Amino acid sequence: MTMPVYRYRLLAMNRKTLKAQPATLPGLPQGGQPRPHHLPPHEHLAELQTALLQWFAQNQRSLPWRVNYTPYEVWISEVMLQQTQMERGVSYFKNWMRRFPDIATLAAASEEEVLRQWEGLGYYSRARHILTAARKIMTEHGGVFPSDLADIRALPGVGPYTTGAVASIAFGEKLPCVDANVERVVARIFDVDSPVKLDPAAGIIHRWALRLVPEGMAREHNQAMMELGALVCRKKPLCGTCPLARFCISLHLGITDQRPVPGKRATITPVNAVTGVLHCGNRVFVQKRPPSGVWGNLWEFPGGRVEADESPEQASVREFMEETGFAVCVTERHGIIRHGYTTYRLTLHCFGLELETPPDTESPPQPPQLTAASECRWVTPQELNELAMPAAHRKLADRLFAGPDGNAAQQRSLPGNVQK
Repeated sequence: MTMPVYRYRLLAMNRKTLKAQPATLPGLPQGGQPRPHHLPPHEHLAELQTALLQWFAQNQRSLPWRVNYTPYEVWISEVMLQQTQMERGVSYFKNWMRRFPDIATLAAASEEEVLRQWEGLGYYSRARHILTAARKIMTEHGGVFPSDLADIRALPGVGPYTTGAVASIAFGEKLPCVDANVERVVARIFDVDSPVKLDPAAGIIHRWALRLVPEGMAREHNQAMMELGALVCRKKPLCGTCPLARFCISLHLGITDQRPVPGKRATITPVNAVTGVLHCGNRVFVQKRPPSGVWGNLWEFPGGRVEADESPEQASVREFMEETGFAVCVTERHGIIRHGYTTYRLTLHCFGLELETPPDTESPPQPPQLTAASECRWVTPQELNELAMPAAHRKLADRLFAGPDGNAAQQRSLPGNVQK
């Protein structure tokens, strides 16, 4: 394996200045302590590996998937944690395992049940892939999670990262797990000086990450690298407590704040939208989005974007007519919900609606058309709790129908802009 040539950059200060001001370098203790002796990481890999494993043995967090290290638990935890913080991930994982304790239970579940358990994590295609993969494991592997790398990689939704995580943590394969935490650790230790998500930096980081994995200790090492990035080598690193400080080139050069090199920042697009909660008796109208596209197969209150020449109230009435054929009128304001997504920021104006012409029967009417949905229902607040919804719509449902049984009094006529 060809590794980058190790080199030191010239700093904008001479050796005498560096020596005289050690306490000003990032992560070093204050008070004028002597500058620690630097050990070039490429020359001291064994010592680096040992220091990391010793630190992990003493500092690892107690996490539910670290009890038995079953492939199923490792798989679910890794997919969940790709887009959520650890604390939320633990909560979702525990709820998931209570509902789907094994692959067989998961494979037998409906997509609706799986999406409801996933609700709030986003990227719902991942939940669908998990369900499809579970069913494939049942039919092609007898319900046993495969240990062969090719078989793992062939599971729906399982990419290189997840393959490496499951194979190394569950089965001990000598493979790296390169998530954002590991990218940050490697970029700082080896002074990777270009955007970490792009080549050549991405390849350099992956090669170093692989070379660092000690024989027979892949499980412990990969978790230690991710744990170090999460707890110590953070965006603002705690270099004074880092077990790898004496190996770190970026710390030695005083440039930890410049590593990793970020890529181009994603553009965040503001979206001004509306949604309406249509009431008929003790039921409200919801529709199911098409399988493809954003929020596929999730249930929502109808709505859409506000046009340039209309008010949010007008947009709510127009969108309901276009999507369902119902002629409605606004009866209440339910405030504003704001929710951030990866590339856009949603401002959702929420309204209570009624049919302009009351139905002739006690049963709620069926919509004349469905132009933005595959299915619709009139549901009670309690039934609404069982449906998987996008995060902003779930926030609205929770705001209006408090309590686990969905029978609490509905909030009425909220004045002004009520934020989340």
